[in-house]
Amino acid sequence: MYDVDRAARREGMGGEMDYQTVDEILGFAIEREQEAYDLYASLAESVSRPGMREAFLAFAKEEAGHKAKVIGIRAGELPGFKPERIQDLKVGELLEEIQPTPGMDYQQALQVAIKAEQRAHSLYTGLAGATSDPALRSVFEGLAQEEIKHKLFFETEYDEVVLEGN
Repeated sequence: MYDVDRAARREGMGGEMDYQTVDEILGFAIEREQEAYDLYASLAESVSRPGMREAFLAFAKEEAGHKAKVIGIRAGELPGFKPERIQDLKVGELLEEIQPTPGMDYQQALQVAIKAEQRAHSLYTGLAGATSDPALRSVFEGLAQEEIKHKLFFETEYDEVVLEGN
């Protein structure tokens, strides 16, 4: 099903994927989705900008949905996705990685979110490229597509609020 060696070496996956089985790879993805949920729930509590608390909570809910999908994949369910063309503003590629901290400002919260979505997209793109199963590849491509949509949302907000404001 997977070429695990190729998956472990795939660019953008950061050497974190030294797993031997599909179950371990999916477990890694489940952990990442839980971390994303926790991140967005935390960011929702730290922002004061109108509407963004609700946006972060909505993204936390979506990440919980992604986790459920990956758990389903682990159980043999392969959900369908409709391919879409999603714009990538590439703002995240210009930002440095920072750690979330209590009291961070709105720009920093957006930066953390953009980089988190960038990593999630790379994870699912790597998993899609590491499987020879077309149905499973489609699922991982769909999850990657959802993550790039999230990245676009945060990059657009960053562009409008941070970059336009300077």
